Amino acid sequence: MKKTSISRREFMGRTAAATAGLMIVPRHVLGGPGYPPPSDTLNIGCIGVGGKGSSDIRSCSSENIAALCDVDDTMIAQFIKSDRNTPKQQAMYEKAGKYRDFRVMLEKEKGLDAVTVTTPDHTHAVAALMAMRMGKHAFVQKPLTHTIKEARLLAQTAAEMKVITQMGNQGHAGEGGRLINEWIWDGAIGEVREVHCFTNRPIWPQGIDAPKEIPSVPSTLDWNVWLGPARFRPYHPAYHPFKWRGFWDFGTGALGDMGAHILDHPFWALKLGHPTTVEASSTPYTEDSCPLAEIVTYEFPQRGEMPPVTLKWFDGGLLPPRPEGLEPGRMMGDSGGGGIFYGSKGMLMFSTYGNHPRIVPEAKMKDYQRPEKSIPRSPGIHEEWIAAIKAGEKSTTDFSYSGLLTEVMLLGNVAVRMQEHKTKLEWHGANMEFRNLPEANALLHFQYRPGWEL
Repeated sequence: MKKTSISRREFMGRTAAATAGLMIVPRHVLGGPGYPPPSDTLNIGCIGVGGKGSSDIRSCSSENIAALCDVDDTMIAQFIKSDRNTPKQQAMYEKAGKYRDFRVMLEKEKGLDAVTVTTPDHTHAVAALMAMRMGKHAFVQKPLTHTIKEARLLAQTAAEMKVITQMGNQGHAGEGGRLINEWIWDGAIGEVREVHCFTNRPIWPQGIDAPKEIPSVPSTLDWNVWLGPARFRPYHPAYHPFKWRGFWDFGTGALGDMGAHILDHPFWALKLGHPTTVEASSTPYTEDSCPLAEIVTYEFPQRGEMPPVTLKWFDGGLLPPRPEGLEPGRMMGDSGGGGIFYGSKGMLMFSTYGNHPRIVPEAKMKDYQRPEKSIPRSPGIHEEWIAAIKAGEKSTTDFSYSGLLTEVMLLGNVAVRMQEHKTKLEWHGANMEFRNLPEANALLHFQYRPGWEL
């Protein structure tokens, strides 16, 4: 029987040692179990330490964390002292270089092989682009970028520089996502022409105006670097450290946050690519902030033998119609959201991050003869990226994939802000433009502050 799980070394195909030539090295230099040789250890600089940054750093701590960067000194101090760190990790973090400005870190830390970028959405592109242009591999948290133009540029730059990249949508590395693909491609539910995706987000303030108060900037915070390319506004705790996500200037709302996890699965399984149209309706939004709830509808053309697909996104407590055949009392997805594929022969439902895929109703799931596993299993989103760097191989959600996924997600935010025109936006992906509403093209990017140009 075909093997269904592979080791990290087998997963990536070959190791850095295999490309190092036939040099004979003494055994004591090679190290032993748990002590990789120096030549096999990456030097990683981590941009963004608070929040999700802390778990990204720990997940890469099999390597040498050579530098830590955060605009807020308290974030670095709290991270290093965290009781979630092992003594070995804590010693490594304490030894690492400490910076507030990623530009300074990248200029001074000449020995870095790679970076992680876990900052607010609006600074993902500027940090990742600088690193990649210096030849450094990049792991960037979802959503990959703040704008559609940035997503296109990151994918192009990664290809030009031949660096190994990965976006941090961890469900892409999970078992559930692979099962969804294998079952869809096996024809388990027939031809899929409609998909509904939904989330419980936002769980942060949206549909609000910017605060009017102007408090003092904490002495531990470099507010200018936090703003980065965004237009200037006074510091306020409404933005930092967490609630920035609902503001247009800094975040991408519920769709940008969770679309990378939930839309990823139909995008992957159905090989969607660019849509032809997108339209949206929502609760009121403001000049400053995303709406509390929205519905976004994408239409995708036929792809090879796969028929056209309508994809609908619901957030803010809005839910798609409950499908016929779903057993009474059974939840759609899970508490965080999920999605439902509607096929000519049945339905396939999954939870947040692509977890727990099931054919609906459950009786059909029990009768289904699952195909043999055909997609290599991942050791984890971070582990896969690290192994890919060492092997010189492509990772599964690299910027060639995640850049396009991000573009598609962010088209929904443009549609929300253009909904007063009461028309479907016609999208020409190759030219990166809206054909029927030229004013919508102004939302493909924003004007950076001087000194932060791409």
